[in-house]
Amino acid sequence: MSTTDTKTPAVTGTPSALQSEHGSTRIAETVVSKIAGLAAREVSGIYALGGGAARAFGALRERIPGGTTNASQGVSVEVGEKQAAVDINVVVEYGVSIADLAKAVRRNVISALERMTGLEVVEVNISVDDVHLPSEDDGKDEEPKKIESTSRVA
Repeated sequence: MSTTDTKTPAVTGTPSALQSEHGSTRIAETVVSKIAGLAAREVSGIYALGGGAARAFGALRERIPGGTTNASQGVSVEVGEKQAAVDINVVVEYGVSIADLAKAVRRNVISALERMTGLEVVEVNISVDDVHLPSEDDGKDEEPKKIESTSRVA
């Protein structure tokens, strides 16, 4: 009596694009948070990501020569072998429907992450930290006025 030896894949449970019999792929949390941050910023009605302190430090970093925008500002993630969960802090533009905006952000973040990483996104939690008012932009584009010294050295 002859038996054939067949190998079964070591991966059990739900198949994943990130795991196969040939190896596995690990996606770093920084990668997931950058993708989520960029996807959230693409949604019309999002003014900024992050809380007040994070935005202040981000604004300073952008003004430094050679400084760059932190794509993952305001985003925290948990990444497992097959799944990811995302928390995003946002500032919304005044006048937009926050419920509709949150739905659009979730849809865009989930779509981008699942397409780019192959991870299943189990949740996207959104915290609205502030509302940006149009009047807050007044005067930001103006050059600071120069003050001339009136004292003279004799």
